[in-house]
Amino acid sequence: MSASQNSAGARFRQALVEESPLQVMGTINAYTAMMAERTGYKALYLAGAGVANASYGLPDLGITNLTDVLTDLRRVTDATDLPVLVDVDTGFGGAFTIARLVRGLIKDGAGAMHMEDQVQLKRCGHRPGKEIVSKAEMVDRIKAAADAKTDPNFFIVARTDALAIEGLDGAIDRACAYVEAGADMIFAEACTELSQYKAFVDAIDTPHPVLANITEFSKTPNFTLDELRGVGVSAALYPLSAARAMNAAALKVFRHIRKEGSAKGILEIMQDREELYDFLNYHEYERKIDELFRSQK
Repeated sequence: MSASQNSAGARFRQALVEESPLQVMGTINAYTAMMAERTGYKALYLAGAGVANASYGLPDLGITNLTDVLTDLRRVTDATDLPVLVDVDTGFGGAFTIARLVRGLIKDGAGAMHMEDQVQLKRCGHRPGKEIVSKAEMVDRIKAAADAKTDPNFFIVARTDALAIEGLDGAIDRACAYVEAGADMIFAEACTELSQYKAFVDAIDTPHPVLANITEFSKTPNFTLDELRGVGVSAALYPLSAARAMNAAALKVFRHIRKEGSAKGILEIMQDREELYDFLNYHEYERKIDELFRSQK
């Protein structure tokens, strides 16, 4: 089997075939990636907001850069063999920067990326005040990414935020142009109705036409897999579901210990030591240490 046939890109494509819609689970670090893999997910996601919020304490406003994303990606791909879809915002620059980004993603183990058609000073896709670049400029971004692929199986997802600005027809027109330019899938951001996904699916000529972003507390309802499957959606993305729960749990612990002076009343929401050790294969590491020390005696 050639390297490209066993690449992260090839594994991402295979996951799309094996599971429909493919559940792509957001993980913000190596350990959560390991837990998601053990739980049975076939693909992971590294969110731009996750990198900005969790790694740098910044809002998702295009402040982090190419190096920041690649650093977090390497930590995840070192810990799991699952293919990772990476959020690269607007590509972090012009054609040469996008090309460098794509080569870096492939080198560091990503299976896929999604790039959006917002202006570089971007906003969260579910916030008001978004601005998008021209269709021609986004087409150029996609062409630069497709041309830079060192793995032919690397998967390019084009995100469009045009629905809120140009309406459904305008967004679909863009989506078709993005696929023609080299995108493998369309990320239709901030859809509010299943019929909108269906319209994208019907218009787009690719094997896996549409990804749905099922992000909580957003403009998009928490559609079920059966509902998404019914309109032909190929992938369901859960970008920060676990991170939101982790944040809420951490805040609860901080407040409880600060108020009560002890963690005794909140132990039930914590992962215990043995489960942590199980996920990390901790005891096997200890056995290896014991073997090494015994061999030196």
